[in-house]
Amino acid sequence: MCIVAIAWQLFDELPLVLLSNRDEFLQRPTDPLHQWADQPIYAGRDSQSGGTWLGIHQQPLPDKEGSVIYEQNGRWAAVLNFRDGVQAGINERSRGELVTHFLTSMLSPMTFARQIDLQNYAGFNLIIGDATQAVIVNNRGHAPTPLYAGLHVISNGQPESAWFKTERLRGRLRQEVLPLIAEDSSAEYWQAAAFDVLSDNTKAPDDQLPETGMSTEIEQTLSSVYIEPIVFGDVKTNTPTYGTRTQSILTLRKDRDADFTTDIISREFDGNPK
Repeated sequence: MCIVAIAWQLFDELPLVLLSNRDEFLQRPTDPLHQWADQPIYAGRDSQSGGTWLGIHQQPLPDKEGSVIYEQNGRWAAVLNFRDGVQAGINERSRGELVTHFLTSMLSPMTFARQIDLQNYAGFNLIIGDATQAVIVNNRGHAPTPLYAGLHVISNGQPESAWFKTERLRGRLRQEVLPLIAEDSSAEYWQAAAFDVLSDNTKAPDDQLPETGMSTEIEQTLSSVYIEPIVFGDVKTNTPTYGTRTQSILTLRKDRDADFTTDIISREFDGNPK
């Protein structure tokens, strides 16, 4: 079901800090974070459909000495599904290709968002950007909109929806992570705290659950920032089938020469309880 938090244009040295939990069925085949051989993309990969939920543009190039250097252009993207009780159709295209198509295109974020054929996909929230602009769009009535400077937390409803999990993540980031980045933007100073916040498994009380067409029991199970391995769906055993599969931190860093470097670090979970 997934959740993404974006600190956009809050810090001079780190104009983008993006935190992501990818929640997915445990049996869905997935390749961990790597440089793709067939496209200029650095990301994890959904082996079933070929796309990704989060990635950056990165192209490996040999230098004169025979080693490899990596060329980047500052492009990054993330996609989340939209939970409204409408099942994906068999003829709908993979939402992960929205990320790969943006990362390999030359269009600005806004131009790309405006040309998406929205009805070709099941419900999604898409956030795309480069060093200068970030845009969010979905196919549930939210037109392409630039992100303002600030902290944005998005899950599987409308971008402005205040779900328990989005507000809990927002509050903990403001209290525990953003102050650390403001003190020292070096990764080793704040990323452990960020992963700790992404691992919050506190569930919502019943009166703070969203209404997305699912039962109260399922809504509560999915209401935490981190979803522990659970039995989800029509299964005959008590073996966990769903949970948070990947946690990622994506950053865009500006150096003294005003050049930008994008980076992702991730950690994977195998479906066993933490």
